[in-house]
Amino acid sequence: MSNERTEISSLGEFGLIEHLTRNIELQNVSSVLGVGDDAAVIDHFGKQTVITTDLLIEGVHFDLTYTPLRHLGYKSVIVNISDVYAMNAVPTQITLSLGISNRFSLEALDEFYEGVYAACNKYGVDLVGGDTTSSQKGFIISVTAIGEAATDKFVKRSTAQKGDLLCVSGTLGAAYVGLLFLEREKKIFTESPGVQPDLENESYVIGKLLKPEARKDIVEFFSTQEIIPTSMIDVSDGLSSEILHLCKDSNLGCVLYEEKIPVAEEMKKAAYKFEIDPTACALSGGEDYELLFTIPQTEYDKLVLNEEISVVGYMTEAELGAHIITKGGGKHAITAQGWNHLK
Repeated sequence: MSNERTEISSLGEFGLIEHLTRNIELQNVSSVLGVGDDAAVIDHFGKQTVITTDLLIEGVHFDLTYTPLRHLGYKSVIVNISDVYAMNAVPTQITLSLGISNRFSLEALDEFYEGVYAACNKYGVDLVGGDTTSSQKGFIISVTAIGEAATDKFVKRSTAQKGDLLCVSGTLGAAYVGLLFLEREKKIFTESPGVQPDLENESYVIGKLLKPEARKDIVEFFSTQEIIPTSMIDVSDGLSSEILHLCKDSNLGCVLYEEKIPVAEEMKKAAYKFEIDPTACALSGGEDYELLFTIPQTEYDKLVLNEEISVVGYMTEAELGAHIITKGGGKHAITAQGWNHLK
C-alpha cells in the first residue's frame, strides 16, 4: 500500500460517495435501484421484510489502536446481518452511514470499504445506500440491514416452548479472550511504545474478535432440513445474557449444562494464559455472533447431521428459573454477566 494521503475534503461529499460506491454490482433481484438516487428501491415479491440497525462508535465498540480498518469494515456488516439470520431470514441489502473526522484519509476509507465489500460479496448482500458526514473526532458507523423471510417463517425470541431443546452454533468465548490479548498488548505499547506487540500466535482467538462470521450456513441448514426453530437470538453479549433474553421473552425457565457448552481447544489454552475459566468466557464474553435457538425435541434427529450445532440444555416452566448445572453437578442461577456498554 502506498503512503500517499488524499484529503477527503478534496473530493467533496458527492465526489466521495461516487468514489466509494463506484464499483457496486447488484447481486439480488430484489434490489431494483441502488446507490445514486434519492432512495433505494427494493421489491421483495411477497416475502416478508426484516430490518435491523446497529451503531458502532469508536472508543465504545472498537479501538483503532489494534483494529485494522479492513477488518472493521467487514465486521460492521457481519454484526448486522447476524441479526437478520437470527430471525431465520436471509440478508439481501444494507445501507452504511459514516461519521468521519479529518484524521482519516481517502486511502484509510478505501481500506474500510474493502472490508465492507468483502463481507457483502461473501454473504450475497447489496450495499444500496447510506450517508457520510464529518464527525468532531471519532469514527462512527451505522449499518442497517434488510432481509427477507418466507411468509411467517421468521423466528422471534418470544415463542420458545416448554421442553424445547436449547441449542447453539459453533463455539463460544474466543472473541472475548482475543480482546484480552489485544487490550494487554495495547497497555504495554502505551507504556513503552518501543516494544513490539507479542500476540503469542493466538491467531484463533484474535481472529474471532477482529473478523467474526455470521451463521448463514446454519440458516441454510434449517431450510434444507425443514427445521423452523421455536425461538432464536444471536450471541452478541455472552451466552448467559442471551439465554435470559429467550427465557424472559418466552416466559420460560431453562436448564443449561456446563459440560455441553461448546468451547474450542484454542480458546481454552488461551484463557488459561490469563488464568480465567473458559466457561466464564463463554457465558459472559460476547461478540461471538453464533446463533442460540430452541427446537422441539422431535427435531433432535435432524440436528445430529450438523457438527456445528450443540444441544446445551432445555426449556422449563418459568417458575423453575434459569439454571446452569456445573461439571461438578452443582446447580446455580444463570446471571447476566454479559457486556453492558451503558455501565
